[in-house]
Amino acid sequence: MTAQNDFASHRTLKLSSYRRIVVKIGSALLVDRSKGLKRDWLESLGADVAKLVQAGVEVMIVSSGAIALGRTVLGLPKGALRLEESQAAAAAGQIELAKAYSEVLGGHELRAGQILLTLSDTEERRRYLNARATVGTLLRLKAVPVINENDTVATTEIRYGDNDRLAARVATMMGADLLILLSDIDGLYTAPPHQNPDAQFLPVVEAITPEIEAMAGAAASEYSRGGMKTKLDAGKIANAAGTAMIIASGTRMNPLAAIDAGERSTLFKPSLNPVNAWKTWISGNLEPAGRLVIDEGALVALKSGKSLLAAGVREVAGQFMRGDTVAVVGPDGREAARGLIAYDAADAVKIAGRKTNEIATILGYDARSAMIHRDDLVVRAAKRAAAAKE
Repeated sequence: MTAQNDFASHRTLKLSSYRRIVVKIGSALLVDRSKGLKRDWLESLGADVAKLVQAGVEVMIVSSGAIALGRTVLGLPKGALRLEESQAAAAAGQIELAKAYSEVLGGHELRAGQILLTLSDTEERRRYLNARATVGTLLRLKAVPVINENDTVATTEIRYGDNDRLAARVATMMGADLLILLSDIDGLYTAPPHQNPDAQFLPVVEAITPEIEAMAGAAASEYSRGGMKTKLDAGKIANAAGTAMIIASGTRMNPLAAIDAGERSTLFKPSLNPVNAWKTWISGNLEPAGRLVIDEGALVALKSGKSLLAAGVREVAGQFMRGDTVAVVGPDGREAARGLIAYDAADAVKIAGRKTNEIATILGYDARSAMIHRDDLVVRAAKRAAAAKE
């Protein structure tokens, strides 16, 4: 049995059977409000990581905690922080966090390499490739990349806002076959368990459908930016690229070993038809620059593998440039696809709904026949009815 082709029961899979794993750690797991860094817990995680590395697994850590740790170090008050306070806390916390990881992993003769990313680093193609090369080189040199959003410079408009989706982007960027989200909850329930005592636990999720998404609740911790919703967003990004995802509790010591021991966790199965690396980057783009609303005929054409022609576009929204990522919305209002637009917004508005042989006359120059070429287009997979099983 291998990690790539047999997910019949995630409890029978050992983490050492995976080739490359991304582990995301929530702030509440790392930082105690009154005492600061939870050193004993981090030591136990370091032992788990070292065991996996010794088994030949490449491990990357996406770690929250810089702001939470920094606000403790700087003595900032409880409650919401202003932007400049958050960035100052991140600046102080990143140093402490990097030091802690270096010491903990160093105790197992492992090197840590810190990577600080912003949304732009994974959304802009050139910077995405550069980030991938850097992380890949660290792995090749047998170091453990420790990745966090660069909160010292990120703002509300240009940030992930949570490390769940950042971890998913790192996983797809690096071709990981497993993403583990360690949190203060041990998996997915049919409703938030702290609100509904009758909520049922789901050990395996076949596909993240609208019904599954409706089960998500809000963040349960002061330090958490996301909740189950952002974890499901992460799952959609990862699963579409062929990466499995596990949500597990990190509140116990040696949390990765606990997964191997069969402790409760939820496995989200990867797509059986993952998109290639180029289309993974397109589909995982979190902030489309615009939106195209298409008719039913165009939707049928896209599902059959054809390009999006101007004739099928009914509405154009957004200020985008040629090459930007745009969302393609069907007649029912749901996003049906995502792709790289071949026209600036102004020209797209002019040719929307027009036949291909009219475009050159309308624009005054010979242009592409497709609004979005099929090679630059990712069509959303059809939702599977059987989304979860006990």
